[in-house]
Amino acid sequence: MSPVLVISRNPQVVGLVQQAWGPDGYAIAPEQFPDNVQVLLAHLQGAPLPAVAVLDPADQVVAALALAVDLDRNFSIASVLVSDQPTEVSLDAMRAGVRDIVAPTSPVEEMKTALERAATHSGPRVAQQPATGVPSAAAQRGKVVTVASPKGGVGKTTVSTNLAVGLAQRLPQSTVLVDLDVHFGDVASGLNITAEFTLPDMAHGPAAQDALALKTYLYLHQTGLYVVPGSESPAAADTVTSRDITNLLDTLATQFKYVVVDTAPGLSEHTLAVLDQTDILVLVTSLDVPGVRGLRKELDTLRDIGLLLESRSVVLNFMHPSRGISVADVEASIARKVDFQIPQSNSVPISVNQGIPLLQSGSRDPVAKQLRALVDSIDNHEKAGNKGRRFLDFGHRKEAQQ
Repeated sequence: MSPVLVISRNPQVVGLVQQAWGPDGYAIAPEQFPDNVQVLLAHLQGAPLPAVAVLDPADQVVAALALAVDLDRNFSIASVLVSDQPTEVSLDAMRAGVRDIVAPTSPVEEMKTALERAATHSGPRVAQQPATGVPSAAAQRGKVVTVASPKGGVGKTTVSTNLAVGLAQRLPQSTVLVDLDVHFGDVASGLNITAEFTLPDMAHGPAAQDALALKTYLYLHQTGLYVVPGSESPAAADTVTSRDITNLLDTLATQFKYVVVDTAPGLSEHTLAVLDQTDILVLVTSLDVPGVRGLRKELDTLRDIGLLLESRSVVLNFMHPSRGISVADVEASIARKVDFQIPQSNSVPISVNQGIPLLQSGSRDPVAKQLRALVDSIDNHEKAGNKGRRFLDFGHRKEAQQ
């Protein structure tokens, strides 16, 4: 089992956690409750950081919530707060990233359930993090991976959902998928989810002002993927501006390793705002003349305005010999190579109708093989240490904005 740390001066609480969790629970009892991880490390005296921290602060709630923020934001360590006044502290605890609140007199089973739930939300730990003040990897800005297409009906959302699920499977809770097909997004349908909050909720109000509050609005998919679903109403979507999108992506990039964005077809104002934040671009088209011509125009336009990234991939969807166009024809038209060729397959519409991405189901279909290769390329790009956004023809971009 994952190690659980109890910070408490109450033997009853320590005993409750040890009964619920067994020998993997250990405790410290500082007089002053630590308010950040560096102070906590001094109390641990070389012991590794836990997967879950049980915080029993008594009257030092402010310090405990500050510690919870640091544990969640910089170390992906989940916290459970012990309090006999849950109603009074619940909102502040939620903002601090606390996963559950348990009374000190709770039954063992209730504590066990809270710990198990928190453990599923705990990311990889930074074991024995030195007290140097050096930020962890989680504190670094993540990569914005944008999936775009010149026209609809090319399988862009299928690529987006599978790419995001594949990245989340590599490192659960490291990836968020954002549906920025503002008016008619299908990400929620593609994942078979019904979310309480959608894009407009996260673009405005408390979630737009506070990174910790935003994380509580996100939908956590069973694959470990966080999701920002598209608006349920085109009218509500009209309230989301390009500046809102920029702010949302900036905030998410501070919280996640990967921010995968599914955009609307074409080059709307919203999509251009996304592209301005993008680190890695995935362009999707279908194997037909309108799709290929559209992709060529989109590549030319992006080059003209200086938003064409060197870090980009072209995905050719619905590959089949009966279509009368070859890959060589496509590459000659767009003047660059095709990176991934996704074959036509009956497994795709079945997957879409069920709301279960192929990479979630573990499919061995040739389509899944190509999608895994796309995930590999994004993940390997990150491991290679590629730095930030690299625009071509930056001078043209400046002229276009003047």
